[in-house]
Amino acid sequence: MREGLHRGLQVFVALFGMSALAACDGSNTYVPPPPPPVRVAQPIQQSVTLYFDLTGNTAALNAVDIEARVQGYLQSIDYQDGMAVTKGTKLFGIEQDTYQAQLDQAKASLASQQASQVGAKQEYDRQVNLMKQEVTTQTAVDSAKATLDEANAAILNAQANLELATINLGYTEVLAPFDGTVTNHLVDIGTLVGVSGPTKLASIVQTDPIYAYFNVSESQVLLIKDMLRKQGRTFKQTDLPSIPAELGLQSEEGYPHKGHLDYVSPQLDASTGTLQVRALFDNKDKAMLPGLFVRVRVPIGHNDKALLVRDDAIATNQLGSYLLVLGKDDTIEQKQVKTGQREGALRVIESGLDPADWVVIQGIQQAIPGSKAAPEKIDMNMQPAAAGADAKAPTTTQ
Repeated sequence: MREGLHRGLQVFVALFGMSALAACDGSNTYVPPPPPPVRVAQPIQQSVTLYFDLTGNTAALNAVDIEARVQGYLQSIDYQDGMAVTKGTKLFGIEQDTYQAQLDQAKASLASQQASQVGAKQEYDRQVNLMKQEVTTQTAVDSAKATLDEANAAILNAQANLELATINLGYTEVLAPFDGTVTNHLVDIGTLVGVSGPTKLASIVQTDPIYAYFNVSESQVLLIKDMLRKQGRTFKQTDLPSIPAELGLQSEEGYPHKGHLDYVSPQLDASTGTLQVRALFDNKDKAMLPGLFVRVRVPIGHNDKALLVRDDAIATNQLGSYLLVLGKDDTIEQKQVKTGQREGALRVIESGLDPADWVVIQGIQQAIPGSKAAPEKIDMNMQPAAAGADAKAPTTTQ
């Protein structure tokens, strides 16, 4: 039994050894991996409106301090803090007793002066008639004329005092100077205001419409002037309302707010090398508040043959932006490009790309310049979800 088991082991070892020797006789040749699959597309060529993309800040159309212009105790606050009001709405009330008395006094003084004028006029007319009858002297006529002139002047003075008293009485009711939103009140009822000058009671701001201020660089100004010169045109302030402007908040995609240019500074700021520009936008929903940081863009022309590629196909290196394109024999090549503005998911390529180039838009991480790839040609507008879940460019432009 032991002898049979030993012989069986010898046979197994012999067969295993023969198999190992047979395997060693074969050649171990390296087989290269297949080219990585990539998806390529030609750039889209279409007409594009060119813009200056700028940043700025919003500002109220009107913003003023509401002040007490007459002295007195504050008797009423006739609005709620933060309330939107219309022009002429009463906001504060100051005691009127003193100013009503001054008005009554001015009216009485005017009535007295008018009565004196009537008497002076009658005396003057009487003296003139007597002079014609040679019953009086020229001196008496001149004296009557002087008295009448004094009465007329006194009436003018009384009328001015009456107007002044009326104005002061009107100042006891502090009204909204325009439609807007009033801030919180700064003084309380019973406070003596206007003692040594105007007392600030609150502020009011008008934000519909609303301004957006931004700065244009010197190079951009020169570019615009050069474009106008080539078109045989000159810049005029009266043209501003016809130049559109678009605005977007930090929390918004794109530029949903539409407006137009409203003002351009007549001179550059030498310290910054920029020109201040202002645009006007509707703000009926009060979505924009004064002081917000905003994105603004202004059209400067058209490019009828602009080339656009997917923004996520653009990568960057130390030289700038580049694209991977399909070269001869399906070899990957790298092209340095100059990028322009973004158009949705696409971006304008200003230079460095040909319309016939096939740009790698998916499988970019597997595409190595100088190596071959297995391309699949698709449309540039095809979304990543529809074309497959491929890797994006390692670094994209913003």
